[in-house]
Amino acid sequence: MIVTTADLFKVAYGKFAVGAYNINNMEQALGLFEGHARAEAPFIIQISRGARAYAGVKMLENIIKAAEEMYPDAIFAVHLDHGTEEVCYECIDSGFYSSVMIDASHEPFEENIAITRRVVERAHAKGVSVEAELGMLGGVEEDIEVDEKHAMLTDPDEAKEFVERTGCDSLAVAIGTSHGAYKFKGKQGLHFDRIAAIQERLPGFPLVMHGSSSVPREEVERINAAGGKLDPSARGVDANEFAKAIPLGVTKVNIDTDGRLVWMRVHREHFRDHPENFDFRKPGKVFIEEYAKFIEHKSEKLLSKGKLEMVRQALAGQAV
Repeated sequence: MIVTTADLFKVAYGKFAVGAYNINNMEQALGLFEGHARAEAPFIIQISRGARAYAGVKMLENIIKAAEEMYPDAIFAVHLDHGTEEVCYECIDSGFYSSVMIDASHEPFEENIAITRRVVERAHAKGVSVEAELGMLGGVEEDIEVDEKHAMLTDPDEAKEFVERTGCDSLAVAIGTSHGAYKFKGKQGLHFDRIAAIQERLPGFPLVMHGSSSVPREEVERINAAGGKLDPSARGVDANEFAKAIPLGVTKVNIDTDGRLVWMRVHREHFRDHPENFDFRKPGKVFIEEYAKFIEHKSEKLLSKGKLEMVRQALAGQAV
């Protein structure tokens, strides 16, 4: 069942965070649905502009529709990740997306507000939720690149004004995370004092944490042992810190890089160990299983495991 992110956040706030995962193909979708079925957890499917260009809009939509038929008990949102104003409108008007993210964080404060407000008005008229962003994460994600000297934490006072003036349903905040696999060099980490300050000014309002992959050392080492050349010093967010952020209002956690690492590890090891194989379905099946295990593990860290029935009952109550 496709629901809005706003509906999920009403149930999750302060109790658990909803995992948001980007997909680009069938294997990711199957692993995502299977993992959450095992975890009995709600989730958010994220589609980026890059994924839309790679697989095609219709292909992605139909993959999701097919997976929904295969997993009828699933409760999830379909969300545009890092959208421009134009792409947001395309997704809102499509009738398929239940949530969009307008990312105008690179614009001056007033322009960010103006763009976000326009998207909110268009989205809310059609029952679609809106995520906005304030502050800038460092790192690289598809066509988004911000070097560390230009990254900046979200100002709590600006966050309050931004939400009040735009009417957005959730806010992605810069609190020490970064995009991509080459992250957290040195002693960077989550700024819990900054999250708490934002929550103090926006009590009960859902906050979103981008760039939240953990970049497990074991994955990087296994990839490199199978011929990869990832930076061995790369590391991400300690997944144990999710539980500390949840009581502070973090209700959505974006995880993409870790899934890509699972994909790379499975395929590099398979073709290293089976150089005679030319059947891509064999490593594909392995990836679906490994990705499902990965998703179930992340659900535990997000405290969303086992919460599906609670969400179902809450949504049924809202409909009465």
